[in-house]
Amino acid sequence: MGNTMFEQLKSSSVVAAAKVIAPHVKRTRLVRNDALSRMAGGDVFLKLENEQITGSFKLRGALNALLTLPERTKARGVVTSSAGNHGMGVAYAAKTVGVKAKIYVPRTAPEVKKSGIRSLGAELDDSQPDYDAAMAAARIFAKDSGREYINPCLGDALLAGQGTVAFEIAEELPALKSLIVNVGGGGLLGGCASYIRNERPNVRMYGAQGVNTAAMAKSLEAKRVVAIPSVATLADGLAGQIDADALDIGTHGLDDIVTLTEDEIARTIAWFAKELKMRVEGAGACAAGAILHGKLRPETPCAVIVSGGNIDDARWQKIAWN
Repeated sequence: MGNTMFEQLKSSSVVAAAKVIAPHVKRTRLVRNDALSRMAGGDVFLKLENEQITGSFKLRGALNALLTLPERTKARGVVTSSAGNHGMGVAYAAKTVGVKAKIYVPRTAPEVKKSGIRSLGAELDDSQPDYDAAMAAARIFAKDSGREYINPCLGDALLAGQGTVAFEIAEELPALKSLIVNVGGGGLLGGCASYIRNERPNVRMYGAQGVNTAAMAKSLEAKRVVAIPSVATLADGLAGQIDADALDIGTHGLDDIVTLTEDEIARTIAWFAKELKMRVEGAGACAAGAILHGKLRPETPCAVIVSGGNIDDARWQKIAWN
C-alpha cells in the first residue's frame, strides 16, 4: 500500500467497480461536439453524466460503496453529507441494496436535489446552513448512531466507482489525449485520475471549477490546504472545503486547473440549453466552459465530463432563456 492517498488508488479497483455497478447504472453517451472541437482545433467529446439515472455521476461511487459494504454494516444503515447529487446517489443505492439512509444537505441545496432524495425513500436533514456544516452534522450522527458514514469525496470504493466514468471514456476513445474534469472535493478527479494515470499515462488531466468554489485551485497554488469562504454559487455541487487527502489527489491527478467566473458558468449553462437542448447544472458545466471561454486549449482528442444536470427549473429557465 502506498504512502499517500493517491498512491493507494488502484486502476484495478476501477475495473472491478465497473463490473459491480454495471447492472445498476446507465452507460452514458460519449458524443462529439462540433463547436468545442472547432475551438480546440481537434475532436472534443462530451461524456454526458447529466443523463445518468439520478442526473449525476455520483450514483456510480455511491453504488460501489454500498454494494461492497459488509452485511453487518449494511444492517445498521448509512449516513452521508452532500451538496445534493451524492445524496441522491446514496439514496438510490440504499434503495437498490435495501438499507436505510440519512442524508444531510445544506439548507440552500437545490429543491430538485432535496425532492429527489426524499422520493427515493431516504431521510433528509436540510437544517444546516452550508455544505461543511452538513458534513460535520452527518459525521456526528454517524458516530452516535453507529451507521457507516459514506464520504462524498473519499474512500477507495467510492473513488473506484467514480473512476468508471474515465474507464468508459478510455474504452470508447482509445486515441484519448486529454480529459477535463469538474473539480470540487476531488472525488470524480480521484477516481478518474487513478485509472488514467496508471492505464493511460500520456493522457493529460485538467480540472475546472468556479471562482467561488476554488478550494482545489487555491490549495494547489499555495501547495497547502487553503480554506475558502462559503458564498453563493451556480456551481453548488463543487462547494465546500478540501482536506489533505483531496489536495494529494489534486497534486498527483492534475496537470492544470482553471476557474470560471459565475457569469461564465451561467453562459455555459445557457449554451448547453440553446445549442444542445440539454439541462446542465453549474457544477456539471465548468469543464465544457473551460474550452468555451478560452481557459484551456486541450490536446485532442479530448473528453469533457458533463458531470450533472440537476438544477432547479426556475433557475434554469431564467439562466437559459433570458
